[in-house]
Amino acid sequence: MADRDDVCVLLPAYNESETIEPVVSGFREAGFENVLVIDGGSSDDTRELAAAAGARVVEQTVGGEGSGKGQAVREAVERHVDQPYVLLADADMTYRPEDADRMLEPLFEGRAEHVIGNRFADMRSGAMTRLNQTGNTVINWAFSVIHGRYLSDILSGYRAFTAESFRRLTLNSEGFGIETEMAVECVKHGVPTAVVPITYRPRPDESETNLRPFRDGATIIVTLYRMAKTNNPLFYFGSVGFGSIGLGVLLGAFVVYDYVVNSISHEVIAMVGGVAILLGLQLLMFGVLSDMIVTVNREQTRRLEDIANRVGTDRQSGPPAETVGSADADATADSADTEEGEGAERPEMETETETAVTTNDRQN
Repeated sequence: MADRDDVCVLLPAYNESETIEPVVSGFREAGFENVLVIDGGSSDDTRELAAAAGARVVEQTVGGEGSGKGQAVREAVERHVDQPYVLLADADMTYRPEDADRMLEPLFEGRAEHVIGNRFADMRSGAMTRLNQTGNTVINWAFSVIHGRYLSDILSGYRAFTAESFRRLTLNSEGFGIETEMAVECVKHGVPTAVVPITYRPRPDESETNLRPFRDGATIIVTLYRMAKTNNPLFYFGSVGFGSIGLGVLLGAFVVYDYVVNSISHEVIAMVGGVAILLGLQLLMFGVLSDMIVTVNREQTRRLEDIANRVGTDRQSGPPAETVGSADADATADSADTEEGEGAERPEMETETETAVTTNDRQN
């Protein structure tokens, strides 16, 4: 049974000197000895304070100062995490170490490989502005529409996952889009995902947030739509196709209306409208074909993974009992033949020794 020694608490940090020390101490007091702080080139005392609190501190080697949370998480898991389980949290005191066991329980019990902490289950007063709450609601709704699954809080920074499942994901985000990418990739690869309620606290007054609502919100929406190209191509190409068809229909309606009412023809506009409709139909057809290819590919991937798991299980269980018995019998027979051969040589050796002793006695 897994325990806290099998967990690495991962804390990406950038200029978190006001909060990093109590965050590290809180997880260590909760029984987590493996606390890893990966720093994005802080200009304050974040690294020194984290090390003094008992954390292992490494600095990002890819990118420059403040190169992004996404890069920090990828680099940490790929290069510095040796434990099979990872508990990911922010270093700003918004997440409680007391919720760690609840986050890890689905992993330890084998019910999930990725766990998301739902901040909306117990959000304390002042923890999130109304603007951010609205943005989160819109993004969660968009995720469910585009990727076909509602995960309550895909932007939550409190995550628990197996290191093996994380390494199966294709992640490219540099900044706060890492949470969105992980959610999309979990759906895409069929990673069992659980959502558990957590408490979300406001940041201390002295601590400054690195989040920019409009910029980061726009980045997340673009990420959601961009990743639909490989996860839900029917939506990705279909939305553009329907938009193109709608534009073509509007242009065509205008041309017909102006011709009937005012007897004015618009050949160029009519041609543009026709091209737009044809393009939209082609995109819809391409989306349907792409969706079929993705579905078949997922099924084949699932079957290959099942075969790989079976082969791995067979290798771990060892050779069949009959084979083992046969090998033991062969080994016993070989041993017996060796003993017989040694026994046959012993009389000659004893005779030669006796002869040598007799010759020496006569000479004496």
